[in-house]
Amino acid sequence: MKTSLKDKEFLSKLIRTAIPITLQNLMLALVAVSDSLMLGNLEQNFMAAVTLATQIQFVQNMFMSSTVEASAILGAQYWGKGDRESLNSIFCTTFKICAAIGLIAFAGCVFAPRQLMLVFTNEEVLIQIGIEYLRIAGWSYLLTGFSQCYLAIMKVTGHPDTTAKISSFAVVLNILLNAVFIFGLFGLPAYGVKGAAIATLISRIVELFLSVGMSYRKDYVHIFFKDILKRHKDLFNDFLKCWLPLLGAFLLWGVGFTSYTAFMGHLGTDAAAANSICAIVRDVICCLCNGLANGGGIIVGHELGAGKLDKGKDYGNKLIILAFVCGFLSALLMFVLTPIALNFIRLSEGATVLLYQMMLVMTVYMIGRAVNTIIINGIFAAGGDTLFDLYSLAVVMWGFAVPLAALGTFVFHWPVVVVYACTCLDEVGKIPWVVIHFRKYKWVKDLTR
Repeated sequence: MKTSLKDKEFLSKLIRTAIPITLQNLMLALVAVSDSLMLGNLEQNFMAAVTLATQIQFVQNMFMSSTVEASAILGAQYWGKGDRESLNSIFCTTFKICAAIGLIAFAGCVFAPRQLMLVFTNEEVLIQIGIEYLRIAGWSYLLTGFSQCYLAIMKVTGHPDTTAKISSFAVVLNILLNAVFIFGLFGLPAYGVKGAAIATLISRIVELFLSVGMSYRKDYVHIFFKDILKRHKDLFNDFLKCWLPLLGAFLLWGVGFTSYTAFMGHLGTDAAAANSICAIVRDVICCLCNGLANGGGIIVGHELGAGKLDKGKDYGNKLIILAFVCGFLSALLMFVLTPIALNFIRLSEGATVLLYQMMLVMTVYMIGRAVNTIIINGIFAAGGDTLFDLYSLAVVMWGFAVPLAALGTFVFHWPVVVVYACTCLDEVGKIPWVVIHFRKYKWVKDLTR
């Protein structure tokens, strides 16, 4: 059957869902941009150290994101079916798991920050700066999971615009507070790196307050805490079937990506700084494919949960076309935006040369990243096909990319750009495998009971 994008109903649903989520992702990415721009204007090492330190939150987010995504997969289908009771049970489970994850991340950052920084760099100057940041920012990690649970409920129940507004407000507040506390505006002391951490903590408190408050408005869905200790055995087992493969995939991807950052950190301060800028530009551009993946996954999940499998399949066929369009657009944006970023950040001559080399590699990588994100995290996940991502990461990332980059860093001492190219092999190499699996249509499933 020939697939056409001239489907007004599909496009309307996708735009209403994906654009607010894209905006939300963009606003979150801008926090990292503001941190780097402001700290980079003070000193290159401040920027590099904070980028390394925030890898702790990146690892924490692997656990939280897999948990929230599993609940969103099932939640979208049960919302499509009209079963609110099951939806509440699913999100109560998510809330408890996120609370445990946040507590562990908090304890590590506040009580053992040096040990955590040693994982990412052996440069003492970067370690000391990172410790200052983590001891304050660690408190915000207690709150992140709770707000993400509420925002996930809003997304799958037809209020993605509200999540975008809440996240946007929190981000704008974070950026303004960054300026106040980093540079010491309005007569306050200039806290530098500590100021960035203080701004993050305050904005997370505000975000959680707004998320909980909005969830009690008319036509919104909130968690019923009277059911927080209850467990629906069948729903919990369904949750585990979605969550455990997602958790495995997120951990493989997250630890692999953190390893890439650690490799750059061990190649010197210039490599760490150039990688920081490249990662920031990449994360900003990836907001588009992440928004299409999340928004597309939700509308596909709604159709599958409602029992409209043919319609869900058709929506998936439309999304794969958009995935390739997004991929080439992302590559073009990477090529254009990276040089612009240099106008706002002070880098050494060596770091600047490395950044241009990394940028050329990243333009190719972005095609694979966009295509794989939309298909795997959007289409496959909508139907509960979460094992494929785990398999593909184990083979491509951990079978090829990570070992090659590690050997290049610690054994063969390859040039920085060669090691960096090795870290980008996984996304490009997965494209044929992903498309073949898509055409098997194993993801076209109704997961509801």
